[in-house]
Amino acid sequence: MSIHPLEATARAMVAGSKGILAADESTGTIEKRFASIKVESTEENRRAYRDMLFSAKGLGQYISGVILYDETIRQKAADGTPFVDLLGKAGIIPGIKVDTGAKNLALCPGEKVTEGLDNLAKRCAEYVKLGAKFAKWRAVIEIGADMPSSTCIAANAHALARYAAICQEAGLVPIVEPEVLMDGNHIIHRCEEVTEWTLNAVYEALYMHRVILEHSVLKPSMVISGKDCPEQAGVEEVAERTVRVLKRCVPAAVAGIVFLSGGQSDEVATEHLNAMNKLFKGQLPWPLSFSYGRALQQPALKGWKGSSANVAAAQAALLHRAKMNSLACSGSYTQDLERQARAA
Repeated sequence: MSIHPLEATARAMVAGSKGILAADESTGTIEKRFASIKVESTEENRRAYRDMLFSAKGLGQYISGVILYDETIRQKAADGTPFVDLLGKAGIIPGIKVDTGAKNLALCPGEKVTEGLDNLAKRCAEYVKLGAKFAKWRAVIEIGADMPSSTCIAANAHALARYAAICQEAGLVPIVEPEVLMDGNHIIHRCEEVTEWTLNAVYEALYMHRVILEHSVLKPSMVISGKDCPEQAGVEEVAERTVRVLKRCVPAAVAGIVFLSGGQSDEVATEHLNAMNKLFKGQLPWPLSFSYGRALQQPALKGWKGSSANVAAAQAALLHRAKMNSLACSGSYTQDLERQARAA
């Protein structure tokens, strides 16, 4: 029996212990990242930085896809090759961020709803012509006093479902990203409770909007303690609680799950993913992989510093983190590998 092209793409995005590089920072976000290394955020500097990332030899061994930004999908490498073609030659699937950011949710102080549904079908059609094969939309759920509200959960679930349906109709695999933020001092149990509530609402909305789950990928946050919580849960507890929620809420038909790092440090994000795959090897209906942005890019960004002389070292740092996370997809990552890399 033949496989639908969207299902084939969705499967390829999570196959072979590979993950997704999120390089879809908005102009404002990348300006902040560049400020940390004292590099001006000009269009040429942004292009050069993405060129450094995408042209790293061997990146396709560990990375299945890259999420691009509207500016980036239109840019070219230094030799004139469009980034979409550069990635394709490396066996990497190009994707695109299609939301326009989280905005204040009316009558719900402190809460956000992600916007970008206006003209989304038209934009998706253009992105398909530019070479995109999948898309991404991020919703943010904050935990706090009297938050999240039922209104916030419902509004973001509805937007995610409408986005996913529009993408599938246009020929794009939707990455559905409901992020429960780690900001706050809440204990891990509260994060687990909110994550379960959010995912249940999202999958109910996806069903109502006729989204085909086999043609989709989920990008959730992990169940972790709030970053200001005095008692931080250990690696195994994070793994156990995260998988428990996923088993309760995510249908087996979903092609795969790629976690966001959500502000975790590079190595901690890898350790959490590794623990899940090690503890639950062979027990889950979907592969657990990664779709990290800062947790993959930060060492490369620091190594690059805006200079072409540092490209090789920056690419080596990127490849190392990509390899470590690829190993985590099979539960094969160890701290010894990190120490060996630092000693080399």
